[in-house]
Amino acid sequence: MLSNMTKTLSGKVALVTGGSRGIGAAIVKRLANDGATVVFTYGSSQQKAEELVKEIEAAGGRALALLADSGNVDAVKGAVAEAIKAFGGINILVNNAGVYWVKPYDQFTMEEFDLTIAINVRAIFAAVQAAAPHMGEGGRIINLGSIVADTSMFPGNSLYGMSKAAVAGLSRGLARDLAPLGITVNTIQPGPIDTDMSPSDGPFAPTLKSMTPVGRFGKGEEIAAMVAYLASPEAAFITGAKLNINGGMMI
Repeated sequence: MLSNMTKTLSGKVALVTGGSRGIGAAIVKRLANDGATVVFTYGSSQQKAEELVKEIEAAGGRALALLADSGNVDAVKGAVAEAIKAFGGINILVNNAGVYWVKPYDQFTMEEFDLTIAINVRAIFAAVQAAAPHMGEGGRIINLGSIVADTSMFPGNSLYGMSKAAVAGLSRGLARDLAPLGITVNTIQPGPIDTDMSPSDGPFAPTLKSMTPVGRFGKGEEIAAMVAYLASPEAAFITGAKLNINGGMMI
């Protein structure tokens, strides 16, 4: 973790969607540690969200948790508005919220199809539409995709892979659109990360580890470190990038 002498994000306001647990919580903690005031949304984990706010405040940071359904455009845009209202602006947007199902293609319902698109893709677009006009020069948008956008390691990933491929394409287009405003847009594509969604001791873990040259799952903190870098002034010349953090899975 960074020392008090190197708060690279001091004075910045960040919004992280789906930030109460897993990779999202690791991102919230890292951005706060780097000096940002962090607003994050959660869907159902109220206790974890409140505990995370207390942890950040106890360390001298500022955080605000907002209940917001990422499948609801009005809720997504409302979270952006609340962040701006509470702290006077927004500099960093991290679209992390997502939903993931694994099942044969013919067992998916159309409701699951629509919800996958709503949370994994439409919510990103809605958040960017709401936030970008308030960001200005130096704004940072970081979207969480997945290595499944590029490779389907096993059956059952059709909807998730489709949605994360859409995230990569959307990010490239937004990077082009927002570059004249001084706003960068990038995609991070994690490989297997040890979370409650995909635990390192879960049923798919042995297969995933065997496909990963480094032989292990990644950590949420390792994804958060890349988010923090892309959010920093040092990353001003990086936009439209698709960055794989996957332990070499695609070598």
